[in-house]
Amino acid sequence: MFKCAASVLVLSLLSATAVSAQTVPQAEDSYYRAGQAGLATRMAVRPSTERARNIILFIGDGMGISTQTAARIYQGQQAGADGESTVTTIDSLPHAALVKTYAHDAQVPDSAPTATALLAGIKTRNDIVGLNQTARLNDCAGSRGTEASTLLDLARISGRATGVVSTARITHATPAAAYAHTPNRDWENDSEIPETARAEGCIDIARQLVEGDPIDVVLGGGRAQFLPREMADPEDADREGLRTDGRDLTQDWQARNPAGRYVWNRAGFDAIDAAQTGPVLGLFERDHMEFEVQRAADAGGEPSLSEMTAKAIAMLETRAGGYVLVIESGRIDHAHHLGLAGIALDETVELDHAVRTALGLVDLSETLIVVTADHSHNLSIAGYPQRNNPILGTVVDVDGRLTRAADGKPYTTLSYANGPGAEDGERVDPSTVDTRRMDYEQPALVPLRSASHGGEDVAVKAVGPWSHLFGGTIEQNLIYHLMVQAMEPAQP
Repeated sequence: MFKCAASVLVLSLLSATAVSAQTVPQAEDSYYRAGQAGLATRMAVRPSTERARNIILFIGDGMGISTQTAARIYQGQQAGADGESTVTTIDSLPHAALVKTYAHDAQVPDSAPTATALLAGIKTRNDIVGLNQTARLNDCAGSRGTEASTLLDLARISGRATGVVSTARITHATPAAAYAHTPNRDWENDSEIPETARAEGCIDIARQLVEGDPIDVVLGGGRAQFLPREMADPEDADREGLRTDGRDLTQDWQARNPAGRYVWNRAGFDAIDAAQTGPVLGLFERDHMEFEVQRAADAGGEPSLSEMTAKAIAMLETRAGGYVLVIESGRIDHAHHLGLAGIALDETVELDHAVRTALGLVDLSETLIVVTADHSHNLSIAGYPQRNNPILGTVVDVDGRLTRAADGKPYTTLSYANGPGAEDGERVDPSTVDTRRMDYEQPALVPLRSASHGGEDVAVKAVGPWSHLFGGTIEQNLIYHLMVQAMEPAQP
């Protein structure tokens, strides 16, 4: 009886839905029509269960959902459009899920365990890269046998080429998780490793990159991790490398890859022939690469994330067996740590441009593109600002009035729960400064020298073969398994 009644109800609802567009009074409303168009788009999506020849994983370091929302508004406003209704490239990807980012031992993670989850399919402890949860911080001997194979390892086994691109140091935690295994994410060069750990056989992340299984395309920052202390940096002669073992790992890399090419500036990058068969190592900054807003002023010149994305894809597309490419926008996170929300949003927009670049270069029938964050940040979008109020500005309400807090002063739409923007004593009136400057430090509640990460779920978006598996609320390490399924489909 109940089953029959339920069936009648479902049929009635379906019938009502079929005629709703013609019968509801709001049918001509612009929002209603947009909703109908969105429905048609969703209904046209068809799952693909073909083998993904290529996998491209984009990671926005620190790109929480509040960052994505604020960056969307910022991107639209920069283009002179309505910010809130702007559709970014990342927004347009058809499949999405929420992702739980906690580490094995931490409610709020750092980039080491989250990148390990994405690239090795397991959760591990904070500060640990490429090792399972039984490894302990700084315990070199105890980490033996805890190493996890990475997505790039599986790519090589399957005959695919590999690439890692980052605007951070290429030895930083997130890109390092693609190829390295270490009980301390800070062991980027030999000078950071204690003597006891060196004696036990632990080697630094830069050496692991050079001496490990070859990666076809490596583009990012962090030159100093590869150069000895007595060697001047090629871009800044007043500064030297960081290594104490006397080794120039860029020369070691070249010796191991005689058909390859090492480049360190814009001219070298532009001269790379995408059709060349040898690998490429590009280290464009002594430390992290420049923020996008400062990139044009760089002395040696350096490519943007979009340009590195295009170059990496162009090179890897020439490989017959397909490829796996990991691309990190590393400096979203760094801007947030500094309390510089404007720069964080600008970096997020550049990541969106990089995703758009990739979409224009690949065949989505054979390429799975995944876009996610390793973790969030504690950025807040608050107040009741009117529609299209400048996202970097102070709160103006729907009646056009400047909104004031209990202390009688205006406040900004964006703020942090903690960070360097906290003030000791009376709050500065934000209407007396230009809050839209890229170097404006957003207000924070709790004083910290560096704003902390956020622990809430992040988003993952996907398009291409098997992207329909990205849905619901998932564990972060599942993303790895979904990508592996796309690489080598296992039928249920």
